[in-house]
Amino acid sequence: MPKVPSFDLSGQVALVSGASRGIGESIAHALAANGAHVICTSRKRESCEGVVEAIKQAGGSAEALGCHIGDLTAIDQVFAHIAEKHGKLDILVNNAATNPYFGPIQDTDAGAFQKTVDVNIRGFFFMTSNAIKLMSKKKSGAIVNVASVNGFVPGALQGIYSITKAAILSMTEAFAKECAPLGVRVNAIAPGATVTKFASALVDSPEIGNRIRERTPMNRFAQPDEMAGAVLYLASPAASYTTGTCIVVDGGALLG
Repeated sequence: MPKVPSFDLSGQVALVSGASRGIGESIAHALAANGAHVICTSRKRESCEGVVEAIKQAGGSAEALGCHIGDLTAIDQVFAHIAEKHGKLDILVNNAATNPYFGPIQDTDAGAFQKTVDVNIRGFFFMTSNAIKLMSKKKSGAIVNVASVNGFVPGALQGIYSITKAAILSMTEAFAKECAPLGVRVNAIAPGATVTKFASALVDSPEIGNRIRERTPMNRFAQPDEMAGAVLYLASPAASYTTGTCIVVDGGALLG
């Protein structure tokens, strides 16, 4: 009999950054619903407590931690906590991101540039490297980076953000190639325009929003829950031979 693909995450420990709302919140619920203990992080621990409580009320297991991924000390502290309390990490979802500047690329100031790079590139890099050090001890682990369609086609007035998302796609491939012998898989998803507070400048603008919908074959924005399935697949045993890839979840927008 062929082996049936499994999405069961029972007994696994998962860390989801930026889990207080939007795509991160949906991912946290999906992982918990399939058996994982989910560590939900955001800049302030209190922001994740409602998500954790909802997961527990649904019969899942979760905890909240504060972690600003633009702060390397905060990252080190989170992984020290995980190592001490759980002794392992099975899944990392790098979702937290920032986009402080929306405007002409040539007018990007140094502060906005540095903040975007510190969170979206440096933060993802050191979250990933810390996770791999834990995962490699048991020769098993799955990392999923939340990139963006902007990593393939830069978004208008989103220059530095798009550049960092392109870097995440390359980072995913680099870690996947080097860390496969360690038993760690590294993949990404690239969401299209999604109805979240983070993307409100796009989806709430009649002019920009209509333009996005017109070039999207499905003619609508995504909901956060529609990103969770792709992450669940990449994090689960069902994706045991999948590494170094990116699943585009954009309603067909990149088709033009």
